[in-house]
Amino acid sequence: MPPAKKEVRPSSRGGRARTPAFVKNLRGVKNWKEVSDWLEWRGIEDIECITPDQAGVARGKMMPSKKFTSNTSLALPSAVFMTTISGGYPEDGNGFHYPEDDGDLKLMPDLSTLTVVPWEEDPTAAVICDLVHQDGRSVEFTPRNVLKRVLAAYDKLGLRPVVAPEIEFYLVRKNPDPDYPLTPPVGRSGRAIGGGAGYSIAGVNEFDELIDDIYHFSESQGLEIDTLIHEEGAGQLEINLRHGDPIELADQVFMFKRTIREAALKHEIYATFMAKPIQGQPGSAMHIHQSIIDKKTGKNIFSAEDGSETEAFFHFIGGMQKHVPNALVMFAPYVNSYRRLTQAASAPVNNKWGYDNRTTAFRVPRSDPAARRVENRIPSSDANPYLALAASLACGLIGITRKIKAEPPVLTTANADEIDLPRSLLEAVDLFEGDEELCALLGKSFAATYAAIKRAEFETFMEVISPWEREYLLLNV
Repeated sequence: MPPAKKEVRPSSRGGRARTPAFVKNLRGVKNWKEVSDWLEWRGIEDIECITPDQAGVARGKMMPSKKFTSNTSLALPSAVFMTTISGGYPEDGNGFHYPEDDGDLKLMPDLSTLTVVPWEEDPTAAVICDLVHQDGRSVEFTPRNVLKRVLAAYDKLGLRPVVAPEIEFYLVRKNPDPDYPLTPPVGRSGRAIGGGAGYSIAGVNEFDELIDDIYHFSESQGLEIDTLIHEEGAGQLEINLRHGDPIELADQVFMFKRTIREAALKHEIYATFMAKPIQGQPGSAMHIHQSIIDKKTGKNIFSAEDGSETEAFFHFIGGMQKHVPNALVMFAPYVNSYRRLTQAASAPVNNKWGYDNRTTAFRVPRSDPAARRVENRIPSSDANPYLALAASLACGLIGITRKIKAEPPVLTTANADEIDLPRSLLEAVDLFEGDEELCALLGKSFAATYAAIKRAEFETFMEVISPWEREYLLLNV
């Protein structure tokens, strides 16, 4: 927090002028004129200009604050958005072509996202950027732009999506050697955390100081946590965010992941968003609650005047049922993601829906008509939030525009019998590439780039010999 003397500044007439209200904004300013005052009031020395890559990892550049406000042109190589999680690059083919010149893409700061970086020792701020070509055209294959493309399709129909993500994650002991399994951390009791502590307040209290840092870091960035709970897994927590605009919420998840990791490192443990980090423990999800608002009336299109469900509600679910299996690679993007999607578990392997039925892929929570929404329970927490939201909303929009009928709701357990989703990464990629309508809505260059990255990541995974193979094949075959 800046010293009290910066609350007021001398005016040009020799008096004392009050600090403009926008300077105290925790998150965002309206224009470049406000940026300088915002930075000066906080004594900011450095700026992180960041953007999410295909994995949701923060990429970008850091610079002195004075350079940031001096109309400096910022750019990143296009290859940054064609990189696998291990740092490799996919082969050309199936519609993907690596650019021969690896030309620059321009970073365009979204000033509404300007915020402090509370874990840095030197006064530092961060701003999320969009990507454009040198001639100003939007870059189709970058994640934030993919979500904006889907939202623009809604806007053309006079509709505005509202979403609320829920993010699960694990706290684990530091693990510098990847050959060793992850283990639960030691809490304030001095004992390693055990499982079965769903909604336990004592479980949350084991990490009081860490959670306090998460709250403090979040508050200083203008990130609003709705609730925090201990989940079923050993050291597994969940943060729920308040509903709002999809871009704003994707930005918040993007920043929350950084925040939670940094808070955990401060306490000498890791926070991981892997879908299935510990064998025998539940996986981590990123459930997405979705409703659609008519921009003219401001009302939820899922509810009629009498409070009943509308045709649009059932069509949205119908689109999810038909297209979400084809979009699974955007909800479960890694080989590890499919370890979470197991039969007879809380993570669904079906494309069914039901009222307050947690065994279905698409749950309709109990609510009043104005808050009627559809919860997509398939995405795992390792998913890029921009791409998961884009894919989920795209599937629902296709249902609305094509008037796809939903199947009847499931009233019993839906996760014990048939499996309706792909069981592996390559199968999911094949289904994704085969859904022309979905790929067209998301952007063909994005679809080709993303599929190529996922195929390359699978091939890298296949180069690794697992402990299972050494245990059961080494001396038996």
